[in-house]
Amino acid sequence: MGGGNEPRYIVVEGPVGVGKTSLARALVAELQGRAVLEQVDDNPFLKRFYQDPAKYAFSTQVFFLLSRYRQQQELAQLDLFRQSTVADYLFAKDAIFAQVTLGPDELQLYQQMYRMLDAGLPRPDLVVYLEARPEVLLERIRKRGRDYEKGLSATYIERIAEAFRHYFHYYNESPLLVVNCSEIDFVERGGDYTDLISEIRAMRQGVQHYIPLGST
Repeated sequence: MGGGNEPRYIVVEGPVGVGKTSLARALVAELQGRAVLEQVDDNPFLKRFYQDPAKYAFSTQVFFLLSRYRQQQELAQLDLFRQSTVADYLFAKDAIFAQVTLGPDELQLYQQMYRMLDAGLPRPDLVVYLEARPEVLLERIRKRGRDYEKGLSATYIERIAEAFRHYFHYYNESPLLVVNCSEIDFVERGGDYTDLISEIRAMRQGVQHYIPLGST
């Protein structure tokens, strides 16, 4: 990359296991930019959430909400025109997960907190939304072998994937590139990565879909 009209603040988003952080790191290297990566392993409630979702969902969500808010506040202080910035999450992802993990009363309280915090945060110049079939996500989660993810069920992954699809179906805050990743591996196959970078470079306004040959 390197053109003057290219986005300065790019967000890579998608359900668990789709490859967000891998792509974000690659884009940082491509842009010679800075990375803003979600601090998943710092959440002390996450492992307990996977063991007992009903008990620890609210604590897990609130910790993520406040942690990411602090990161976004720091981002708001930076000169986003001086150096490209790539994040592997959209602040709204917390609200997407909350829709799946929280009960009605907790969700209502959480949404009040979320709206207050979200109001003043910077909006990305481009969102790259990665999606894949639930069975592909589950296989990639198992392949990376994180202990606390071993108990994730196919049903949970399907619900998360559907929540992301629903959210991005209506998303209109930034230009949006939707990438079907079911049949590509931009981590292990260089050609897939090169093609994806070309799509990102060509992205301008509105919503565009990138469906590589063979994806369904």
